[in-house]
Amino acid sequence: MDKDPRPMKVLVTGSSGLVGRAIQQVLSEEGAVKDAEWVFLSSKDANLQKMDETLSVFLKHTPTHVIHLAAMVGGLFDNMENNLDFWRNNIYINDNVLQAAYKVGVVKVVSCLSNCIFPDKTTYPIDETMIHNGPPHDSHIGYAYTKTMIDVQNRVYSQESGHCYTAVIPTTVFGPHDNFNITTGHVLPGLIHKVYSAKKEGKPLVVWGSGSPRRQFIYSLDAARLILWVLKEYEEIHPIILSVGEEDEMSIKEAAEVVVEAMDFKGEVVYDTSKSDGQFKRTVTNAKLRRYRPDFTFTPFKQAMKETCDWFTANYDTARK
Repeated sequence: MDKDPRPMKVLVTGSSGLVGRAIQQVLSEEGAVKDAEWVFLSSKDANLQKMDETLSVFLKHTPTHVIHLAAMVGGLFDNMENNLDFWRNNIYINDNVLQAAYKVGVVKVVSCLSNCIFPDKTTYPIDETMIHNGPPHDSHIGYAYTKTMIDVQNRVYSQESGHCYTAVIPTTVFGPHDNFNITTGHVLPGLIHKVYSAKKEGKPLVVWGSGSPRRQFIYSLDAARLILWVLKEYEEIHPIILSVGEEDEMSIKEAAEVVVEAMDFKGEVVYDTSKSDGQFKRTVTNAKLRRYRPDFTFTPFKQAMKETCDWFTANYDTARK
């Protein structure tokens, strides 16, 4: 890929979200990528569903590099009820951002995909070569296919521009600044909010579903550190999975028990099996990541969960919920 003589200037879309805030924290506390100028965009700066606004903000800042995090994001039940909205809104955002990056001559784009893009009917563990092997689970089909299409867009934009358009595929991310809304958020922030409320009100904790589905969780600060490494050093167009190992996969019930412990909840825990479990498992291998970064140490799940619960408790009044 061509090198750019301009000083490095990184534009981050979706910077007010979970991963965007984590990237800002890592940059501030750990001093990663010191030789770059950073621009953090949120929805207040531009409506990325509109091409004119997207191109205008890219022309204003003229970045050399882009980390594309902006998306309409939601948990299982939000996706199930709004698959069309997730499709349309994210298709517009992704197409506009990548086209604007192409128009202003960005030399590297790192987009954030999701492990929900992988085929529902598949063999395990899943790796990066299996993205297009079959349809994703019906519960999130709209969102998942918009992320799958980014992989296609990356190939054609890289071919056309001679620059590097690539992507990361994190497993289920959690951490401070997440969306803790019980209805629209992902499973862990929803559980944290539920435990907080149950403890405060002296009521049982009601976990939606059986608790049997299994997930690999990645702390947002770990995801941020790895995305910054990808920005600096990863040169493949083909995406890379960001995940803990297969041995660290756990059930929702096991994760709920860690939340209960972290928040010192002593009440009853009830599983509402009338609610959907969604996809049972999405087990991925991080073998490719380990080939590149055998030295990387993931934050232990219990430690990451305690930090997240403490942040939510301390910031309850202003947290997204």
